[in-house]
Amino acid sequence: MASRNNKDPIMDYFKKGAEVEISSNDNGFRGSWYTGSVVRKTRNGKALVEYETLMEDESGKRKLREELDIVQLRPPAPRESYREFKFSEEVDVYHNDGWWEGVITEVLKDGKFSVYFRASREQLEFPASVLRLHREWVYGKWEPLLEMEAKDKEVSLLVKEKPSKETFQENFSQGAHIEVRTDEEGFEGAWLPAIIMEQLDKDKYLVQYKSLKNDEDADFLIEEADSLSIRPHPPDTVFGDSFKVHEKVDALFNDCWWEGVISKVLKGNKYIVYFEKTKDEMEFRHSDLRQHQDWIDGQWIIPSQAMEL
Repeated sequence: MASRNNKDPIMDYFKKGAEVEISSNDNGFRGSWYTGSVVRKTRNGKALVEYETLMEDESGKRKLREELDIVQLRPPAPRESYREFKFSEEVDVYHNDGWWEGVITEVLKDGKFSVYFRASREQLEFPASVLRLHREWVYGKWEPLLEMEAKDKEVSLLVKEKPSKETFQENFSQGAHIEVRTDEEGFEGAWLPAIIMEQLDKDKYLVQYKSLKNDEDADFLIEEADSLSIRPHPPDTVFGDSFKVHEKVDALFNDCWWEGVISKVLKGNKYIVYFEKTKDEMEFRHSDLRQHQDWIDGQWIIPSQAMEL
């Protein structure tokens, strides 16, 4: 763990007056980011923040303030001045005074887009003016980069040719090892290992889980899953013998993979991992963690590669 005397550029950003986006995982607000500012840092890696659009009461006279962990904050996400959005792209939508994570399920003729929100399981229509490409704040850098920055830096790791039709079919063919995202109560945001039994139609698959049993507890559960809720099993990566504070990881717990952030490095090759969706912290061995990867537009993006650019 870094010494208190070492300068941490990430922690230094969140000083008094800094503009931020704030994550919320309260019921009805999962997957959202609200704009605000830092009032002051407090102890134990926390900060007092003031929301820009959320109020303390119905009168709307006082802006809401909360003391939150630093890992729940990030700088305002960058946004291209103009972008042509495409089917299956992950986006943030400005809706109900905040930014909400979703995925484009249809490009409509009137310049609007149909967006599906996994957290609420809603599908709504929006104009391009309230959309931005979804980005992750990974150890002090945005991933993926703004398109102009990517071109300037010739980011070959982030800008790749689209996967071929044959590669896509191989990823989701019968017998392929995949992971299924679920938002069932108690499993929100988890990725469950599974195998594809068969493709039912263009966007539906029959999958068998590797760890969940059916109601009779006699065999592994088989059910339908839509294409927006599945991804291939992530490829193995070489991540060295240790993780760093603020690094994104997947943690194996209850036979599922959960997205989290390293909040503390312990002795004995152990770590404390913070889970943004549940606001919980848990201790894990190194062997129960893997480097976090994002399945974006048919390809794997590795945060550690983005950090090296």
